Amino acid sequence: MLAVSTKCVRLPRAFAQKKRALHDLTALPSNKPAIAYGPPGRSASTGHVATVFGCTGFLGRYVVAKLAKAGTQVIVPYRDEDEKRHLKVTGDLGQIVSLEWDLRRPDQIEECLRHSDIVYNLVGREYETKNFSYEDVHVRGAGAIASIAAQAGVDRFVHVSHLNASHESPSAFYRSKAAGEEKVKEAFPSATIVRPATMFGYEDRLLNNIAFWPIWWKLNDMKTKVRPAHALDVAQALANVIQIPSMPGTFNLPGPSVLTYEYLLTLVNTVTYNPPSRAPTLPKPVALWLSKLAQNVWWPAISPDEVLRRYIDDVDVPGDWDKFGITPDEIEEHAITYLRRYRSAENFARPVVFPATRETSSYDIA
Repeated sequence: MLAVSTKCVRLPRAFAQKKRALHDLTALPSNKPAIAYGPPGRSASTGHVATVFGCTGFLGRYVVAKLAKAGTQVIVPYRDEDEKRHLKVTGDLGQIVSLEWDLRRPDQIEECLRHSDIVYNLVGREYETKNFSYEDVHVRGAGAIASIAAQAGVDRFVHVSHLNASHESPSAFYRSKAAGEEKVKEAFPSATIVRPATMFGYEDRLLNNIAFWPIWWKLNDMKTKVRPAHALDVAQALANVIQIPSMPGTFNLPGPSVLTYEYLLTLVNTVTYNPPSRAPTLPKPVALWLSKLAQNVWWPAISPDEVLRRYIDDVDVPGDWDKFGITPDEIEEHAITYLRRYRSAENFARPVVFPATRETSSYDIA
């Protein structure tokens, strides 16, 4: 057996020692201290403990990665064992703690957040199921998590809604998002409510869906205006909230540009070198009828409410990115990253080409 001198072991530790400074100490709203230590990065500790409900979703995985990379211990509530495995490697040993939970079990919700000083609620559903309606997830679920967080003495609560949340919206999805915000404000008055626009990224339901099902994006003659935001920008904004002592209120995070579905379809076609879709533009009654018919299949298909949302423009409000210290990226900056998989073998390595302008479209010529 090889013997190692204790002096050789202590030497690197001596060099690794770092004096703590005042900026390593953060006073939480409850006057509890959060003390950061260690070198910057995933092996450090920010002194914070965060619970991210909805961590297995599209946005949640990036929020967990951003928090863990900075050295925050993250509690990841999960329903399916296989859905949270990829989150374990986003943080250092012991930084990612997984706990099983159910939205209808207050005791499990309390167990997931009782040691945290900040709670993120990213729980959402694009479509209703036989087990969970929009009301169950976006209203009652959000209210329950916020109420339990307040009772447990959690210092900060961050709720993710949607840019188009409105009580007057024709979409049940947007109405439930607005009702959920009210429930959160009642239970946790100092909550930070974030309203991102439709997001694009690796697992998005925007660019990937346009590339695969262009017919459903031709609705409304492709004139619907949206303001897509990069999922990584939204995740970084949410992660930055932990560094701000107090941030009550509602904050909008729209993308930097207003784009039409027509331009997005053209963007996908030019980046992937695929010809424009020859699918017809479906009338609204036909699209609604087909979406209702699609609910009979067992896998997730486009719902009637999603069809309605394809006719609703994103609201024209100024963004609050500067309050989070973020400058949002344009969709063209990352389009090839998420769309290269849809290129053919012969076009896979060809240069990236964008539409000539945002005003004209290849669909005008087809």
